[in-house]
Amino acid sequence: MVAPANNAVDRLLAVLPTRGEGGASFAEMGFPTTRDEDWRFTSVAPIAELEFTAAEADAAAKLEGCIFSEIAGPQLVFVNGHFSNELSGVGELPEGMEIGNLASAAFKPCEAEDAFGALNAASFTDGSRVRVADGVCFETPIRVYYLSTGGDGATANIRNHITLGANSKATILESWTGADAAYFNNTITELSIGDNAQLEHVKFQDESTAAFHVAGLHATMGRDCRVAHHSIALGGRIARNNIRARLDGTGIEAVLNGLYLPRGKQLIDHHMVVDHLQPHCDSHEYFNGILDDHARAVFHGRIHVHKGADKTDAKQTNKNLLLSDNATVNTKPQLEIYADDVKCTHGATIGQMNAEQIFYLRARGLDEEAARRMIMHAFAGEIIARIGCPPAREELDRLVWDRLEDK
Repeated sequence: MVAPANNAVDRLLAVLPTRGEGGASFAEMGFPTTRDEDWRFTSVAPIAELEFTAAEADAAAKLEGCIFSEIAGPQLVFVNGHFSNELSGVGELPEGMEIGNLASAAFKPCEAEDAFGALNAASFTDGSRVRVADGVCFETPIRVYYLSTGGDGATANIRNHITLGANSKATILESWTGADAAYFNNTITELSIGDNAQLEHVKFQDESTAAFHVAGLHATMGRDCRVAHHSIALGGRIARNNIRARLDGTGIEAVLNGLYLPRGKQLIDHHMVVDHLQPHCDSHEYFNGILDDHARAVFHGRIHVHKGADKTDAKQTNKNLLLSDNATVNTKPQLEIYADDVKCTHGATIGQMNAEQIFYLRARGLDEEAARRMIMHAFAGEIIARIGCPPAREELDRLVWDRLEDK
């Protein structure tokens, strides 16, 4: 099994431009296998089997019909990992705001923690760059679109860098969509949040169900900041989200919120590590999944409370609703605590529709199908309701409702 993986690494590096030592690091690590604990439930063998090509720019790409299109404000668009100046528009910005593409600025990636991170550091073409200076509160949502129009094997490495200074505020709405093909997107997003800053980051992933999506989110937070990250994952044959949050200042409040709706033979995986490094910090993780057909989902959430991080308040919840006897969930909530005087809880549930709830709704005039849809919508609504940006929340609520109507 090792030889095919190495061949895949060689084939991939042969078609992608590389920089620095990232290519050598990726070659040394190779694609992860299910023998690696962090990938035990997610095989990336289908990715390694692709006939890789470098995704190319596409001037004919269109943005019509994409989510958040009715929301006014700055807009960045990337097509196959390349910045589209024609589809993007930033407009006038207040002093201290920078919104643009990463390739136009000097940038040093963070140290890669796994093979996909090393590949990204070596081969990223472009990505979004948002910088909010100290004291700037930008109320208008910033929209970032990633469109994929390439064919089977088209591979894009995308890197995003978001920096909020002290006492600043911003909302970022991120959308991933693509053509019906087995393309591969590998992305890293770095969040650096200053003291007393506020960020809401919404990621909507609706890639082709034939495509592959591997994403890393690395967040470093200063004292007294408020950060909310919402992951709405609908697409991808294999979609993996690696979330790493460092609470490295006192008084931080971090919310990691997610909803996944795989069907067919999709696999959607969320793998999270939340490091509490300082006292008096709160972190709350809420992830709900609704699975149909032969779909699979993985949830691995680890809260690591380091020595000295007293008065930590951490909560982790993963709930899964199975609509089919063939759907599968592997869930592993974890607490690792090395401090005293903390309040930490975790839990996971996996089950089918509650017969008593269906009976209750049918007794009030609903037919069985309408009762099932109402239960599903309420289950998904727990996650959608936590999104603070009203127009984004309302649009996602409508979209998820329509998607659930098809189940």
